[in-house]
Amino acid sequence: MWDSSLIMMLIIFTFTIVFMLWRPMNVNETVPTTMGAAIVLILGIVSWTDILDIMGIVSGPSLTILSTIMMTIVLESIGFFKWIAFNIVNRSKGSGIRLYIYTNLLCFLMTMLFNNDGSILITTPIIIRIVQLLKFKPHQMYPYLISGALIATAASAPIAVSNISNLIALKIVGLTLNDYVLMMFIPSMIGIFVIAWLLFLYFKKDIPKVSTMIPFKRAHLHSTQLYTHPLDPAGNPEDIDWKMFKVCLLIIITTRIAFFALTPFGISLEFIGLFGAAILIIYRWIRIRIGIKDVIRNTPWQIFLFAFNMYVLVYGLKNVGLNDFIVSSLREFIAQDALQATIIMGMLTTVLSNLVNNLPAVMFSTMAIVDMGLDPLIVQIAYLASVIGSDIGALLTPIGTLATLIWMFELKKYGVKMTWRKYLKVTFLVIPIGLFVSLFSLYLWIMLFVQ
Repeated sequence: MWDSSLIMMLIIFTFTIVFMLWRPMNVNETVPTTMGAAIVLILGIVSWTDILDIMGIVSGPSLTILSTIMMTIVLESIGFFKWIAFNIVNRSKGSGIRLYIYTNLLCFLMTMLFNNDGSILITTPIIIRIVQLLKFKPHQMYPYLISGALIATAASAPIAVSNISNLIALKIVGLTLNDYVLMMFIPSMIGIFVIAWLLFLYFKKDIPKVSTMIPFKRAHLHSTQLYTHPLDPAGNPEDIDWKMFKVCLLIIITTRIAFFALTPFGISLEFIGLFGAAILIIYRWIRIRIGIKDVIRNTPWQIFLFAFNMYVLVYGLKNVGLNDFIVSSLREFIAQDALQATIIMGMLTTVLSNLVNNLPAVMFSTMAIVDMGLDPLIVQIAYLASVIGSDIGALLTPIGTLATLIWMFELKKYGVKMTWRKYLKVTFLVIPIGLFVSLFSLYLWIMLFVQ
């Protein structure tokens, strides 16, 4: 097995992942992955035929994720997320525990409405601004920041459209979006609830019972307009364009519903997502005459290239025989029993994710599952267990997901000190329990109710 091509591919892959996670001089993660993919292609480890297959796999999921990010840019431009920040504090009414619940709920909903990476980018600055305005001490900030990040990332498991790796793997195994939700929503939600409860118990002593009351004005954000709830009849319609807020939210929710309602009729996810984003952009222009320049400028178009590069590298590992080794080593155990398949694939993807990041981990594990020639039900449950490993199990270390890497970068940018030690002290107590609860819930749910 250990021939020169395999050794060369492992060296290329290892160096690519190390530089992607290290990011010297803040270089974009697309740069090392592009270099790694180019070397693999030049060496002939991945063929041009493979490249065409890869483009067909990653293009749709990448465009779907990009469409949701475009929507967040539009909402940010009209002040929606700033309004949320101040209303969270306002509705907490001086209770630190209520504020903790609201911020976690915000992180969960942002991932469900958009995606995990977008949710981290949205909610992290909001939470930092809230805890700074309330003058929390460092140990009082950590419950909100760490819990928010973990919930936001784990929340990508219930529906596939909240995570690019879920979408890519979904296409490989041929599972529909609606079938994914039917099998995955309840088990993953049980796991997320357990994680949320364990996080609350862990941080309970550090969550302030009473928070400082402050005047909630836009003056804190370089403006003077008051923030009120959009359904509050006392609110001044001249201060904030509530109609625009409501219409924009309606467009986003309708787009999300359309993912599930229209894909059974053969309409692609990326078309639905891009159409919804286009409607939102056009409506904003009609309403307040803001064009598309900010969307073009701020959309991370490199996501497509990043996903493409990572898949080239994973394809390279497959082509040199690593995939065959895993298939031959695990197939007998996975094929025997659905529970074994659930635990083995969930643990395998968890370990791989925390070593090399969850995007290549779930890609590699999914290809291995497909090549095992398993019973269709075992294929589906093994795939869903891999998703739980990549979305929940990957949270053990900050390098496990791109979202947690973004979170660490955002904290550093805003001057919030977060060490690996602080992070690992929480995750090594909470995440393993949440992972096993999610995996066992998945097995029981499919065996008892879905099969």
